[in-house]
Amino acid sequence: MSAPKTLFDKVWDAHVVRNIEDGPDVLFIDRHFIHEVTSPVAFLGLESRGIGVLYPNRTFATADHNTPTINQHLPVQDPLSANQLKALETNANKYGISHWGLGHQKNGIVHVVGPENGITLPGMTIVCGDSHTSTHGAFGAIAFGIGTSEVEMVLSSQCIMQPKPKKMRVTINGKLGKGVLPKDVTLFIISKLSAAGATGYFCEYAGEVFENMTMEGRMTVCNMSIEMGARGGMVAPDETTFAYINGREQAPKGEAWDKALAYWKTLKTDEGATFDIEYTFDASEIEPQITYGTNPGLGTGISKNIPTAAEVLDGAASYAKSLSYMGFAENEQIIGKPIDYVFLGSCTNGRIEDFRAFASVVKGRKKADNVTAWLVPGSHIVESQIKEEGILDILTDAGFTLRQPGCSACLAMNDDKIPAGKYAVSTSNRNFEGRQGPGSRTLLASPLVAAAAAVTGKVTDPRELL
Repeated sequence: MSAPKTLFDKVWDAHVVRNIEDGPDVLFIDRHFIHEVTSPVAFLGLESRGIGVLYPNRTFATADHNTPTINQHLPVQDPLSANQLKALETNANKYGISHWGLGHQKNGIVHVVGPENGITLPGMTIVCGDSHTSTHGAFGAIAFGIGTSEVEMVLSSQCIMQPKPKKMRVTINGKLGKGVLPKDVTLFIISKLSAAGATGYFCEYAGEVFENMTMEGRMTVCNMSIEMGARGGMVAPDETTFAYINGREQAPKGEAWDKALAYWKTLKTDEGATFDIEYTFDASEIEPQITYGTNPGLGTGISKNIPTAAEVLDGAASYAKSLSYMGFAENEQIIGKPIDYVFLGSCTNGRIEDFRAFASVVKGRKKADNVTAWLVPGSHIVESQIKEEGILDILTDAGFTLRQPGCSACLAMNDDKIPAGKYAVSTSNRNFEGRQGPGSRTLLASPLVAAAAAVTGKVTDPRELL
């Protein structure tokens, strides 16, 4: 009898090409996603060394980070963005890599289009030059972000050198309360562990809450694993996973499906397998969440006051600096704080379920006059669903407009920047100083909390509007 293994160990060990004694493992990579920002320098590196791309069919290119979200049919105005988009297209064509550029019907945010086209599958290793690659762990894959030199390494060798992370498991049982979404679950976990609490670990999410989540919800949770310092996060594949994948364009078909399914069903943590650290929470502890500081760990339940310095894991000095930047004070109430912008979108919350949730609150109501709202679908497929399901009509009637797919205000690399001093309730993943524009102030929240703020013009508990 072999020793019981965790899901993480099963997938990792199956991909080790060789072990380096007292060093990293050489890991084979099944899927490599690239975008316009972190890939051009990697391709220049290949050219300077006179080497090619080993497996072009394992790399997938999409434009997303600094693409405009209006008038995508027009030439891109920003010269840096235009150059990066052109470089991606040129490099993809040169090396025979699949490329979904601006205007392509399958274009969208890399971590949205991978799963929706069946490129992301259980048991795979997946990398991208983007920290939120951990999203794909929702399928029981090992997925993590890499740096530009590593992008070059994967292009040339389809392998990467990685030290094996330690293993963490977060278990949440019970039933989530009214108005509590997967985004609230992940913000709750990060607030408990802090923005550095999982550094050096790969996290498996287990228990009834994750078993009962949709694939889109699991992607939201795994997406933000990186925000507590983890290398990545994963959920064991199950019937929900298989139903989501089945029939997608690049998913296995026929006999190949049956064979894949038999393997995928083995991908779960064995009884008796051990983790380096375990955390357990109860679903009843979680209410709609909102952040008030300048890292994703500085968050709390929406009905609670901003904690005092003694209650938070950050040092007192950095906590004071954080609150000063946000214009908040210890022990203040968050509910009722006026806001200026609402952003619905990103690889965290740019999927159809997120737009359904947002629409459920704004239906029959009107956008507050003091709010500028940017609603940005994660892909053209999501955009089509929004129109087909009648969600666009609900949004339009309430005074909102829909933008075109892209990363948008998540990282403000395009024109979608929150002005200095303004408050944004954002469904994205990071609230660092200046993340959404120089001097911008970000409150991370779920699509329901964002919708409640959009129609009331202030931080509002969405449970009052449901």
